[in-house]
Amino acid sequence: MEHTWRWFGPDDPISLAEVRQTDATGIVSALHHIPNGEVWSVEEILKRKAVIEAAGLTWSVVESVPVHEHIKWGGPKRDEAIANYAQTLRNLGACGLKTVCYNFMPVIDWARTEQRYAMPNGGFAMRFDFNAHAAFDLFILERTGAEADYTPDEVAQARDYLDRASEAELTELRNTVLLGLPGSEESYELAGLRASLALYDGLTADDIRENLGTFLRAVVPAAEEAGIRLAIHPDDPPRPLFGLPRVVSNADDAQWLLDAAPSWANGLTMCVGSYGSVATNDVVEMTRRFADRIYFAHLRNVTIEADGKSFFEDDHIDGGSDMVGVITELVREEQRRAAAGEDAAVIPMRPDHGHFLLDDLARPTYPGYALIGRLKGLAELRGVERAVTQVLSGSLAGA
Repeated sequence: MEHTWRWFGPDDPISLAEVRQTDATGIVSALHHIPNGEVWSVEEILKRKAVIEAAGLTWSVVESVPVHEHIKWGGPKRDEAIANYAQTLRNLGACGLKTVCYNFMPVIDWARTEQRYAMPNGGFAMRFDFNAHAAFDLFILERTGAEADYTPDEVAQARDYLDRASEAELTELRNTVLLGLPGSEESYELAGLRASLALYDGLTADDIRENLGTFLRAVVPAAEEAGIRLAIHPDDPPRPLFGLPRVVSNADDAQWLLDAAPSWANGLTMCVGSYGSVATNDVVEMTRRFADRIYFAHLRNVTIEADGKSFFEDDHIDGGSDMVGVITELVREEQRRAAAGEDAAVIPMRPDHGHFLLDDLARPTYPGYALIGRLKGLAELRGVERAVTQVLSGSLAGA
């Protein structure tokens, strides 16, 4: 696999010189300074590409070209936003970018409730506490109709969380939800979040899915024309949030998406931590089933807690998902592509998130994107990949 590293551009507190020392060779980046729905110009794309290449690295994956909210809910700017998205893909292709990760999560991107969950070794992880999320939805956001989305027991547990939480914990919860996490394209105040959610009132999962299909049928031909592989990122976590349907949450959703616009350009990001935060998703089987359409891999592990709805981000090769099994399927697919002479035989992967460790605790760091935590994860994942490759090739001593 190609070992890559997410870099948030010139404002990222981790420099490209530091990234070089991780032995990652590829960069995963995006033009976050361009407003959602606007075209990324060739000039701006080449400017970012030049900065990355000057550091001795390659811009391997675009993550993400954000999908405008009007596309997701079918607003009046939908057609213009889709046309701009297609032109951005053409511009990226003209500049030599060939893999684009994106998501279709309405309003809220990836969601957590706690940024520094203490781990036994003294490091800190990110966590999604279902009771905290429900407490925010029910009693802080006070979303209209929210109580209908929870059982009486869940409402009671959310109230108990609110009563027990300190003011500091509630402030962290508000900030984590409202200000957005790295890679999120929007931040909100309570009134703004309520207004954004209200745009989806009455929309079902089938409605959102149809809007996704409309988007795909329009942009996949542009991706083909540009030589770009689209790789949709799953919902994180893969369940409805704030009453919003989510439609990229399991194997059935992935199959629907691939069938909606049949093309080599319409593919998937295998985010192990996202799919793996719901116990019914078998990430090894999903990797095997969709291997030929997986164009990007986020390798992150989670441990699902006793309630079945909360989880924390574990070490990359620990947690509830069989990371060795996932990497085995990815390496097998790479070998198949290479033997068939296919383009894109090498699958880019990145260590997705990392614990706050050592000096990560003292330096400016985006939540989930610590330098040392990701460095540790990349080293572990690289070791697994090397061992798997040697076993599959029969070159491991004693194999």
